[in-house]
Amino acid sequence: MQQSYLDYAMSVIVARALPDARDGMKPVQRRILYAMYDMGLRPDSAFKKSARIVGEVLGKYHPHGDMAVYESMARMAQDFSMRYMLVDGQGNFGSVDGDPPAAMRYTEAKTHSPAIEMLNQIDKNTVDFGSNF
Repeated sequence: MQQSYLDYAMSVIVARALPDARDGMKPVQRRILYAMYDMGLRPDSAFKKSARIVGEVLGKYHPHGDMAVYESMARMAQDFSMRYMLVDGQGNFGSVDGDPPAAMRYTEAKTHSPAIEMLNQIDKNTVDFGSNF
C-alpha cells in the first residue's frame, strides 16, 4: 500500500505540479492556451468571458476543478507573476499585494502575443498529441 501511494504521489507531482523544463509551463497552463487558441482568441480578436474559457478547458481537456483552471489563467494574465504575459486580461486579475482576482464571471481574456508565438506551429505535428481523458 505504501509503495502504491508513493508511486501515485510521484506521478501526480511530475505530471501536474512541476513545470516542464522545456517551456516552464504546467499541463493546465498548456491546456488553457490550447483551448484559447482553438476558440480563436487571438491578440487581435475580441475578449471572451473567463468563465467561458474555463468551461471550455474543463469540458475538453482538464477534468479537475474550475478554480484551479481559473487561478492558472489569472496568473498568466498578471504582469508581476510571469516574465511574459501569455493571457491578455480585462478586469481585476489580482494585485502584487496579494489581492485575489475577481470572480471569473467578471473578467475577460484573450491570448497575448507571446502565447501565439508558442502556438504558432502547433499544426505541424512536432509534438505527439494524445487524448488525456
